[in-house]
Amino acid sequence: MADFGTSDHPAVRQQLDRLAKLSLPQGRFGLDTMRAMMARLDNPHRNLPPVFHVAGTNGKGSTCAFLRAMLEADGRRVHVTSSPHLVRYNERIRIAGTLIEDDYLAELLAEVLDACEDLGPSFFEVTIAASFLAFSRNAADACVIEVGLGGRFDATNVIEEPAVCGIAALGIDHEQFLLAPEEGAPDIPIARIAFEKAGIAKAGAALVTQSYAAEAALEIEKAATKHGVPLVMRGNAWNITATDRLRYSDDFGDLDLPLPSLFGAHQAENAGLAIAMLRHQRQVPVSEGAIKTGASKAQWPARMQRLKDGRLNDIDHCFDIWVDGGHNANAAEAIRETLSKDPRAVINFTENGPKINVILGMLSNKNAQQFIQTIAPITDVLVGVPVPGHDCHGPGALRAMAKAAGIARHGAADDVESALHMLNRGRPNDEWQPVAILGSLYLAGEVLKLHGELPD
Repeated sequence: MADFGTSDHPAVRQQLDRLAKLSLPQGRFGLDTMRAMMARLDNPHRNLPPVFHVAGTNGKGSTCAFLRAMLEADGRRVHVTSSPHLVRYNERIRIAGTLIEDDYLAELLAEVLDACEDLGPSFFEVTIAASFLAFSRNAADACVIEVGLGGRFDATNVIEEPAVCGIAALGIDHEQFLLAPEEGAPDIPIARIAFEKAGIAKAGAALVTQSYAAEAALEIEKAATKHGVPLVMRGNAWNITATDRLRYSDDFGDLDLPLPSLFGAHQAENAGLAIAMLRHQRQVPVSEGAIKTGASKAQWPARMQRLKDGRLNDIDHCFDIWVDGGHNANAAEAIRETLSKDPRAVINFTENGPKINVILGMLSNKNAQQFIQTIAPITDVLVGVPVPGHDCHGPGALRAMAKAAGIARHGAADDVESALHMLNRGRPNDEWQPVAILGSLYLAGEVLKLHGELPD
């Protein structure tokens, strides 16, 4: 099953069923289909409010969350499209700050599919086309557009005149798509990833980025030169540090900010990228006060999210539950650093260092062994679970990988609730237990639904 979602609304359900029949034709890459769709729909991508376009392997969604929070703190109305959704398909389209309503969503999806279904579009192309229709027809001050996969051939890349483009952290992911052999593309994996992400660069818009390894930085520099745009790279044009406060600096001056509401040192970096994007564009001025407020109030579900009291942490009591959907080695490193070093992320400390219990579910096309090896130093117990409705590593296979990674205690369970019960066995009554549920945004969505803490 793909990530098309379900709905209790009959009209939305009908359109989601149509979406579920779509897929990316094998071997088809490029923007020709998306451009043909835009033409049939009267080119809504040319009638959007100023666009903040964000690519990256990790952190692009969080960067978008910071952008939205900072813009809204300045009183701006902001459209947002992001992916994937966690619980409801509606999460992909936010109109002037509010998730799209069911009736309107069904209407837009039907309009796109009726006009373009014969072109053989992908699920994501239809989603982005519907988003652009909505954004072109509703007043707002800005659009925050998250790239889905890659950048160069991503459906969002039909945008022609963004206000600014940003690239978050880079890592190896979606290898079957982004590392396919191609004449003229770099052979070094991280350089190829950078080449694909930098494909969003456009003339007239600054390209604002994090700092990268030399091979990746070179590809991004080439893209900026090709399009004749300013390259605003961290370490050269801007910087940020985080201790008890965030301290941001660039040629426009210094900012002293509260720590981000999102946990982890990597979130300080994402907040910095958002600030740099805002300060290196001129279409939507944002005050320093709004930047400070937005940094401290941004929310992004299932990214080192600490669950509020609810159903799951009431199972046998005393569970402090964290949820993160990161699924590659870079994400695992960020999780490990956050849970062991962020003073706000309380964790069990033993004589051998900080330890946490992990419930892990991962899609079959992800490198589970590498992920497990990365989090092993802070993991006391790992229980493998399936990702409902998706092709995934079996719980027994995850258990075997945990053993191979040197995690002393490991198990397998049929679902998250069973895993929580398993973790509880043998624990003294009322002993506090930190648990991290990791490895998949789809699993994270199931957890939020079970817990009753839905994204809004």
